[in-house]
Amino acid sequence: MNKKENWLNQHQQLIHERRSVRHFVGRPLSTELIDTILEAGRWAPSGLNNQPWRFAVIQEPQLKLKIAELTKYHKIIETAPAIICVFLDNNALYHREKDIQSIGAALQNMLLMAHSLGLGAVWLGEILKNGAKLGNILELPTRYELMAVVAVGYPAPTPQSLPASRKPLADLVLLRR
Repeated sequence: MNKKENWLNQHQQLIHERRSVRHFVGRPLSTELIDTILEAGRWAPSGLNNQPWRFAVIQEPQLKLKIAELTKYHKIIETAPAIICVFLDNNALYHREKDIQSIGAALQNMLLMAHSLGLGAVWLGEILKNGAKLGNILELPTRYELMAVVAVGYPAPTPQSLPASRKPLADLVLLRR
């Protein structure tokens, strides 16, 4: 196998093996690990390079408990060593839909980086219904609109699950010309 094929296989494996992790051990995360994850998000593409994402890193247990009250997935937030709240800065808008898509790319970069570091993470969206309340808890200006919360930590051992499945590519490609 040549260098290019090896690189491709490693990256394809990283993408295929990443899973949403919802159970964590209590081991804290270093600032360096969190910053590595944030760096991955920071390097996502955005229209006109406007980088509309903003991050709030929460590790304080009492603050996590307040935030956990805003979602039915409270146990994930309560037990994760860190959560990263990802916001759209409405003052940095270029094009709303494109900027939201860019934040999706930032989130995917962050999830892949966490996985590559041996960490587990999950992208939580159900909490969006209480985005304004979360912003109030964090005492943020209203220009910051919650897009997701990422819970991250060292994954707890779990029983071996079935391999993830995806629809066949032929079912997803609408057109080839």
